[in-house]
Amino acid sequence: MTSGLAICTTLVYAASEAAGVPYQRTGGVLEMVSHAGPVVKFVLFSLLVLSIACWCVILLKARLFRRAGGESREFIELFRQRKNYVGVYRDSEYLEDSHLAQIFRTGYAELNRLSKSLETKSLQDLKVNPEILLENVERAIQGGIMAERQRFERFLPLLATTGSTAPFIGLFGTVWGIMVSFQDIGMKGAANLAVVAPGISEALVATAMGLAAAIPAVVAYNQFANRIRRIESEMNHFSAEFLNLLKRDLMRRSKQDEAVPESPRLAVQE
Repeated sequence: MTSGLAICTTLVYAASEAAGVPYQRTGGVLEMVSHAGPVVKFVLFSLLVLSIACWCVILLKARLFRRAGGESREFIELFRQRKNYVGVYRDSEYLEDSHLAQIFRTGYAELNRLSKSLETKSLQDLKVNPEILLENVERAIQGGIMAERQRFERFLPLLATTGSTAPFIGLFGTVWGIMVSFQDIGMKGAANLAVVAPGISEALVATAMGLAAAIPAVVAYNQFANRIRRIESEMNHFSAEFLNLLKRDLMRRSKQDEAVPESPRLAVQE
């Protein structure tokens, strides 16, 4: 694309020198846009809309990742200082953007639901094999991890789409502007700079607008994708730690229940 534009620019200057017409600078970008044809204006408007939408997504996602990181650090401190899971669940409810807090709440809610259901049944299976309960909790946590990943990935396809298509949309405006320029040459029968410069200027503005929309979108998408991978790794690490703690608590409670069978209680109720 760059080589094509260079060739077109060279041809324009060659035609201008052959006609003996000196080169004169046109007005600013806004003036070139105002004199552009309807097709080029539509291309520029589409790129402007894409650029504004991408910047909105970039700002919102940057804010979300910053809040999620801060609240997750706060949750980890709260979790490590826990006295019981009920208190952690209650104190973490205001951490709405924390992915780790959401994973804990998902696992705890499933554990609490299963424990209440088992209270009305025999607890002998739970005493023998706590893995029965942990398997259900692990499935719920994995579902929570997928939901959190989808939450962080929301609207990111817009950045990827803009980064891959905006240069080609700008190139379409470029090609159209060049076509108009050569049509003007054919109609006026003169190949000088005054004839072809407006169309070439419009073409270059469309190309520049396409790149201006694509470059921030690609950079932001790559940054956010890397951050999401780190967040997913954090969620997997925390879920493994949480499940290990639950397993130890349930095994200890199971042994206590065997020693005192008349008052069986689950660790989740502590």
